[in-house]
Amino acid sequence: MTKNILDCKGLPCPQPVLTAKKHIEAEAPAEFSVIVDNEAAKENVSRFIGTKGYAASVSETEGGWMITGRLEAAAQDGAECEACQIMSSAELAAVDQKVTVFIQRDVLGGGDDELGSKLMLNFLATLPEFGEELWRVVLVNGGVKLAIAGNPCCEKIQELERMGATVLVCGTCLDHFGLLSQKAVGETTNMLDVVTSLQLATKVINV
Repeated sequence: MTKNILDCKGLPCPQPVLTAKKHIEAEAPAEFSVIVDNEAAKENVSRFIGTKGYAASVSETEGGWMITGRLEAAAQDGAECEACQIMSSAELAAVDQKVTVFIQRDVLGGGDDELGSKLMLNFLATLPEFGEELWRVVLVNGGVKLAIAGNPCCEKIQELERMGATVLVCGTCLDHFGLLSQKAVGETTNMLDVVTSLQLATKVINV
């Protein structure tokens, strides 16, 4: 293997993403490839290198996939920005508000799962009240079942996504429950993105 082809077959998430991250930071390559052998790693690496300015292309290889990242041209310097207005202190403060909702179950509360399912549906339906402050909705463990087609809560999460919130669904959890192919909303994610979502948020709501 050349140094710009990273063999990540057999590595659990988020190791393929972390390997790509370290390579980008150390080498700043114009082009590199990552070989993975599971669907979650393929999606995670492709999306991650996209956030680093690389255009990702995926091709099948023996026993997996090769994700190739090519550095995209930087935006033109000195481009004129749209006319801006001076913002009030309250408006500036609102810009910095980033609420992450961290959902770990497919029901809300304990005691009765039927009631918990209804409460979860109502909870998700109320989240738009946060407005632009709602930054990310992170689904892990049993919470990933909410993102599956046919779950009544899936439509509510799709509404949150349409209003601008980023929905992240744990790929390892989807794989554990055998639900990767049934995900109907959100981006398949890894533990690095989950930790970042909690770290950068100004407020975290645990469910």
